[in-house]
Amino acid sequence: MKPALVAALLAVALRAGIAPGDPSVVERTPGLVAFWTFGEEKAPRISQGTKEPHPLETVGPEPGRLDLGPYSGRSLHFTGRSYLRAPRADLGGLNISGKDARVSMFAVVRMDELKRGSTIAGIWSEGKGAFDDTGTRQYAMLLNMPMYGGRGQLTPHISGVGGHSRRADGSALPWCVDYAANVTPLPMGRWVTLAFTYDGRWIRAYFDGKLEARTVDPAKDNRADAYFAKEGPDGGHRGINPYYYDKGIFAYDPAKHAVLKPGGGADFTVAARYAVGSMLGEALKGALGGLAVFDRALTDAEIASLHASAGVDRLNAAR
Repeated sequence: MKPALVAALLAVALRAGIAPGDPSVVERTPGLVAFWTFGEEKAPRISQGTKEPHPLETVGPEPGRLDLGPYSGRSLHFTGRSYLRAPRADLGGLNISGKDARVSMFAVVRMDELKRGSTIAGIWSEGKGAFDDTGTRQYAMLLNMPMYGGRGQLTPHISGVGGHSRRADGSALPWCVDYAANVTPLPMGRWVTLAFTYDGRWIRAYFDGKLEARTVDPAKDNRADAYFAKEGPDGGHRGINPYYYDKGIFAYDPAKHAVLKPGGGADFTVAARYAVGSMLGEALKGALGGLAVFDRALTDAEIASLHASAGVDRLNAAR
């Protein structure tokens, strides 16, 4: 059979809702907390293969649905006007937090447009702007953070303090600057997998199943500040991918934080986050075909296996 005919038949099958991926690979991976494949016609979107259903409600107009996706044969198409939400009170196992917390996230995405600070998902409320400490950040998969070397790239964030980052002497940086940044710029109009892990010491960013190790350039990446340069392992640099961060994940406690952080703990949100006083200012514009959260740091081999399970080459052949 000619390659062109094979590609044409594949495209027909995919557009008929036949998924090219294997969701059982995700479901069998230890530590799985939530896994959404976005095959539902409307909200709520339900986690599959997990103990808790983690329903995601829609805030704003329902996102569009594409008859193309890795695990359900469908995906959601976000245009920056809506997002999905699991309320704080219902987070269950998604509320990954504490000094010894570990987390990984995996997503299958196709970007249409990359706005500054675009959001895939996480528990991440930033407050109203620079030096505002009312945020209740925990973990998030964010994109395109140019200020500290993440222009056009995957920039997974972890916060152990909820608000903006602080140097060892207590002085503040304007934002939470604790994120890794991969090498490959995110492409537009092409399906890819994105992932990150946090093992209590290192944040690692993965593009298409591979850890893209990156050497920091302190001047070019704006990471010459003492916070980066002198507060890493043995008083050295924190790096950029992997990025050193040993403060764990912020745990909101009303008794301790109600005055400083009156908004309370953050929800788990998909495709948007609260930033600079707005929920949709840095919302996602693109398609999301699968999203998984784990309460442990996955290995390089496990991330590669998740990537293979998504069948992105076949998705891209059907564009």
